[in-house]
Formats: sequence, structure tokens, C-alpha cells
Amino acid sequence: MLELDKINAGYGGAQILRDVSLSVAPGEIVCLLGRNGAGKTTTMKAIMGLVPLMSGAVRLNGADLSSLPAHKVPGHGVGYIPQGRRLFSELTVAQNLEIGLMVRKSGADVLNGVLDLFPRLRERLDQRAQTLSGGEQQMLATARALCIEPSYLLLDEPTEGLQPSMIEAIRQVIVVMRDRGVGILLVEQRIDAVLSVADRVAFIENGHNLETLDADVLRKDHSVIERHLGV
Repeated sequence: MLELDKINAGYGGAQILRDVSLSVAPGEIVCLLGRNGAGKTTTMKAIMGLVPLMSGAVRLNGADLSSLPAHKVPGHGVGYIPQGRRLFSELTVAQNLEIGLMVRKSGADVLNGVLDLFPRLRERLDQRAQTLSGGEQQMLATARALCIEPSYLLLDEPTEGLQPSMIEAIRQVIVVMRDRGVGILLVEQRIDAVLSVADRVAFIENGHNLETLDADVLRKDHSVIERHLGV
């Protein structure tokens, strides 16, 4: 279980998150929804140690992740695909994937399994990341995170700016990983994409928790989404 226990975090003297609590179980997709500036990306960064906690804790199967330096968190099985992808643009596809493999010293079998999910990347292993299309770059960012063999995966706006075929390809991989027992925390603005895959939806506003609901409830009644997001 990935657990956020009343975390408070921010940037310098500006506090963004206030007593945010959240949990993601193995094989579950939890979507974090909120308006722009609500604290969604800061929540992701706080889990990864990229934003220091003021108080509270992030735990993975009971172990305290928040006491670790940021570069140690992926080694515990938490993969992160940030908004904007953050690839090593001058490196090739293969080199970007190799960096993911190095985190937990994963081998060729892991790489081949990841490339089976993204056959287009197998055709572009020698191509520099900056020459890929936007959709292919998102595939590479996701594939790199999968190379660490994550037990939990954090995705921040994975379909932003992508054409429908690429959105569907990313969605299928998310579902496959969920079915393999990976817990997934997803930040996504596209409500249709959220409701097509989520098990639970957690709402956040001004850095505070709101309610967390089963996605089935929201599929039947969109009024909650309209109330919290104004859509």
C-alpha cells in the first residue's frame, strides 16, 4: 500500500499541501482530480521526495519513503512519469531506457517486456529522444519508468497534447499494469479518460483533501465532478 499520511509540503515559505491523506492499493488506479493549482503535481513531487515535507509521512508497505533522498525513491519501486516527460533529449531511446534499467539493475528480460508494450519504441532504439513525436516521447517516458519494475506508478497528465490513437495506447498500458498488480496514481484533466480507467477518484482543492469516491459513483452521476471542478 502506498499511503500519504497528512502530508504538508510546499516551496520555500509557500505551503501548498495541507494535511493531504491518500492511499493507493496494489492493482488499483486512483485518479487525483482538481482545478489548476490545486496541488496535484505537488502531491506527486512530494511522494517522490522532489518537494520536502513540512510534516506528515509517505509510506510504502509501512516503510517511510519521506525520509529518503529523492534519488533513492525509485529504487523502492515507485515509478514517476512527470508532466512534460523530462527525457534526456540528446540521448537515444535505448540510452533513456538503460537509465531506467540501472535504477534496480534490471536486465534484458525486463527491457524486452517493456518494448513488447511499446513496439514502436523497439523500431526507434537508435533514434534520439528529441526527434520523436510527442506521443512517442510520452511512450518513452512511460517505458523508462516501467524499466524500474515499479510496484507503484505515478503519471502526471500522461495524455496532454496527444492525438487519440496515442491516448488509447497509453490508456491500454495503464490498464495492463493495473491488471499486473501495479498501483497507479493518475493526474489527468480529461474526465472521460479518468472515468474509463479509474477505480477511485480523489478530489483536491487549494491543497486540501475533499472527498474520495468510487469511480462507479461518478460514472452514474457527474454532478460531483461539476461541483468540484466546475465543468
